[in-house]
Amino acid sequence: MLLAETYLGHRDDPSLADRLAASAENEADADGPSVYRVVLSDTERRRSRVRTRTTDGTDLGIVVGRDLSDGDVLETDAGTPVMVELAGTAALVLTLGDDVARTAALALGHALGNRHLNLAVRGDEILVAVTDSRDRLEEIIDDHLTDASLRYETVSPTTFDDGGAAPHDHAHSHGSDEHTPSHSHDGDGHSHSHESRPRPFGRPHSDTDTDTDADANADRDADGAKGTPANGTTDNEEREGR
Repeated sequence: MLLAETYLGHRDDPSLADRLAASAENEADADGPSVYRVVLSDTERRRSRVRTRTTDGTDLGIVVGRDLSDGDVLETDAGTPVMVELAGTAALVLTLGDDVARTAALALGHALGNRHLNLAVRGDEILVAVTDSRDRLEEIIDDHLTDASLRYETVSPTTFDDGGAAPHDHAHSHGSDEHTPSHSHDGDGHSHSHESRPRPFGRPHSDTDTDTDADANADRDADGAKGTPANGTTDNEEREGR
């Protein structure tokens, strides 16, 4: 079995493109393929270890610590390049008209999000990865939008990486007395914030809580000290000793 553990880059990189072209020219003189090709599913491309076969049937193990994209190039332990191709995935393409109510669109987004479906935005189109029955997916959309235009097409699974739009932007705000992280995902119109949990009975936590607790502990220690003689023996213990 061949083993590919080295990531070389993308086939569009100038230096790598030259190497691939040179390998293709010398393929006639080589004992085997000058460049192996492998087709990976969306699940396989995300795994750190994959055992599969190249397009010519060669047993191949892939060990890389990254997600792979169409056109990525790996290198085997024998120094032969491996070109990665991705199998297409079905997507429902939803075109929203100008007269679609925002509330209806938001309700649809909420319904799709509750089912953890992959979404992408492409211009004025919304792409939904088809992972279940097409009829069921269309029912969900019809429950919220009845006039939307629907069609299906095969797309690269990388279409749904980061919502198919701008990269994620994560902003975290850490105050001195409270922790209120907020996350914004500009690319897919999704945002959420996580607020710290309230203290019991809705009493907010403040710096004075620490001082009050410390004073209470000190009072209890003082009361305990009053009931204990200097020799460390209590009144009850002294009477029993008699």
